[in-house]
Amino acid sequence: MSPGRAGPLRILLSVQAARELREDIARVLTGIPHTLCMPDEGDADLAFVSRDVTGLSTKHTILPETARFYAALAGSPALQWTHVHSAGADRAIYQQLLARGVQVTTSSGANALVVAHTALAGLLALARRLPQLLQAQQQRRWASLMGDTLPRDLEGQHVVIVGWGPIGQHLGRMLLALGLRVTVVRQQAQSAGADVLTVPASRWRATLPGADWLVLACPLTAQTEGMVDAQALALLPAHAQLVNVSRGEIVDQPALVEALRSGRLAGAFLDVFAQEPLPADSPLWTLANVIVTPHSAGISDGNAARVRRMFVDNLRRWRAGEPLHNLARP
Repeated sequence: MSPGRAGPLRILLSVQAARELREDIARVLTGIPHTLCMPDEGDADLAFVSRDVTGLSTKHTILPETARFYAALAGSPALQWTHVHSAGADRAIYQQLLARGVQVTTSSGANALVVAHTALAGLLALARRLPQLLQAQQQRRWASLMGDTLPRDLEGQHVVIVGWGPIGQHLGRMLLALGLRVTVVRQQAQSAGADVLTVPASRWRATLPGADWLVLACPLTAQTEGMVDAQALALLPAHAQLVNVSRGEIVDQPALVEALRSGRLAGAFLDVFAQEPLPADSPLWTLANVIVTPHSAGISDGNAARVRRMFVDNLRRWRAGEPLHNLARP
């Protein structure tokens, strides 16, 4: 625990989070005078950015209530540590806090299994031609999967997973159970396991010509931003399909649209985009071989409780002077 301002420890959080966490915080901070504060109630020492704070805001469109909370973070010079509900800390406000020395911890892993389920659902939907079948249903057209729409057996296909964090690991186990061959692209040199081929990020493009599926489950960093560009897409076979549950900025979106339109890529499941919300005039909305979801891969009814437990555990660590879990990097 680091010394802060004079007076009681002040913890910035939402009204909802204060109601849900008051007792847990009091238990962890027994013997330490503290107060729970909201935006516009003065400087804070610690902060918890819960899901209800960001609400429908995105990185690119920040709604007034979210902006008010962000302003409170930026306007707290005594702030020492902030815990955020998301798995990543790539929002501008978090990077600003990191730049001035504030510790920022994420909730990486809290929704990993849910995101992996979503990625698997997207992959299976594309594999079984569900977008085309749904379109036929809406047209009341009996469109049997024959001829050019005949699905390929999924067993034996090759999936390349970029990123071997909690999401990639959950998804990898599921895909192996379904009989797919899995190649893992990761920054670290050590093997991801005996059942998968591990390739360092420096050689990741070599995996693309033999890939049936490219799944993005990596964080947004200086190294991953724009990594799936026109050249990378051109290396994939024409029957290959993309699943992106990481960050939209990892993909060159205009190049992706062109690859999908031209038939250089067979399909895509996209939960994240370079601009969010996805503009209404984006061609991705109407491409028949694309499934678009609104950055919702990790949303479920159990996630908020898991995030709160992560915050409380880190609060205990903070009080004990122990290293915090899931520390973000600038």
